[in-house]
Amino acid sequence: MSETPTAASAPPPAPGAEEYLALAFANSAVALPGGHFMDFLGTPEAANRWLTEHGLAPADAGVREMCAAQLRSLREHLRSLLAARVEGLPALPSALAAVNDALSKAPTAALLYWDERNGPYRAAPCPTDQILGRALAALAANAADLLTGPDADRLTTCGSAPCNRYLLRHGRRHWCSTRCGDRARAARAYARRTRAQEDSRAQADSQEQEKD
Repeated sequence: MSETPTAASAPPPAPGAEEYLALAFANSAVALPGGHFMDFLGTPEAANRWLTEHGLAPADAGVREMCAAQLRSLREHLRSLLAARVEGLPALPSALAAVNDALSKAPTAALLYWDERNGPYRAAPCPTDQILGRALAALAANAADLLTGPDADRLTTCGSAPCNRYLLRHGRRHWCSTRCGDRARAARAYARRTRAQEDSRAQADSQEQEKD
């Protein structure tokens, strides 16, 4: 069941998401307990709001569904690359191609121009003057920095099911928020109680069989 995301319902940023925009982007689709799902790029309005909050677009950018769909597509490709890095598996060629395509929307260097009145100046050429192109390029570049930098070794997934968020590990911590940590500890405690009850029943059954 999909929920409409709000500031109040949004979980706090996962560790590392404030350092790496790509992590915040990958985590913009959140699986919640009870089969609920929250997508911060699920509608054009939500996508525009997310881009604005992260400094990638003005509030009046007027994001359309086609643009939101491109963002969601890049997000899934990025999540595929993060999963491959965490699990030590080869990356899907389609995911690499999608990120590299987004990177190509940003020039490697600002070009030299000449204004008749003010003289020479440098500026990035099209298509990076387009809002979506700039946003896709910025997200892809940040993802590439994360995956190739020293923090990639700290990359992991939240250890509290059904949460699907990625984070940068600090010590032995493997969950993305206090809420997920509490849920993980509760699940472990429940599993221990269940095993203890099963062991107790098995021992009682064994004793009854010995009596017989």
